[in-house]
Amino acid sequence: MSLVAENELGNFLKDRRARLDPAALGFGTSRRRTPGLRREEVANRANVSATWYTWLEQGRGGAPSADVLDRLARALILDPNEREHLFMLAQHRPPEPRYAGPAPVSARLRSILDALEFSPALVITSAFDIVAWNRAATAVLVDYAALAVDQRNVLRLLFGNALVRAGVRDWEDEARLAVARFRLEVSKAGASEAVQSLVDDLSEASPEFRSMWLENEVRPYGEGTKHVDHPKAGPLTLEYSSMSIDGQPNLSLVIYTAATPADRKLIASLLDR
Repeated sequence: MSLVAENELGNFLKDRRARLDPAALGFGTSRRRTPGLRREEVANRANVSATWYTWLEQGRGGAPSADVLDRLARALILDPNEREHLFMLAQHRPPEPRYAGPAPVSARLRSILDALEFSPALVITSAFDIVAWNRAATAVLVDYAALAVDQRNVLRLLFGNALVRAGVRDWEDEARLAVARFRLEVSKAGASEAVQSLVDDLSEASPEFRSMWLENEVRPYGEGTKHVDHPKAGPLTLEYSSMSIDGQPNLSLVIYTAATPADRKLIASLLDR
């Protein structure tokens, strides 16, 4: 016998409906034969027809629109993962992204950063704001703690900080790549409106940014090589990997590692200072 239910959407809706507390949501609790809300109560909360909602649970309501699914998600008090699962069951695709800004960096994630003793590491948002870093990043890349919060942004540093620019050996290539990655990341996160003021500021302050932005290039962050001209250690070559953080879609962890043993020695010497 198959373990996959024939009506997965209906079963998921019924299960989440049964988990809700009627009293907490302002409904009476007398004469209820089953736990949770009644179908008509969920329909009322979602502003849909009770008959249609009943059909939906029974597997014959047709494919609901994204707007209706959003209302059902709110009516059933679904968390972001449950909401995404609802869309996958109903429409076989995830919902359109909604950018709400990143969640705070957890203590566990900060512990991971600190454990990477010889590997500079950053946590960045979809808008390329740098929200956490380790000691190696401070020594090798930038002293982010010394910057104003609104300046801790990859693009603001590349296009507006003369010291950072001087330390990037292949500045034009890296800047163009960063802009292309930024465009893709904000699009994936649904953050285009949220970053418009940043784009406007950079376009006004930097003709180079404006020109690169108008090229409309998109690139994934992925992996690559970064060449640094460090003011104390001299030339450094770093390899980097970017990875998403499970449960926090608007954050990414970027880890840099020494490309050669000689580069590792240079990083170690900076950390000893």
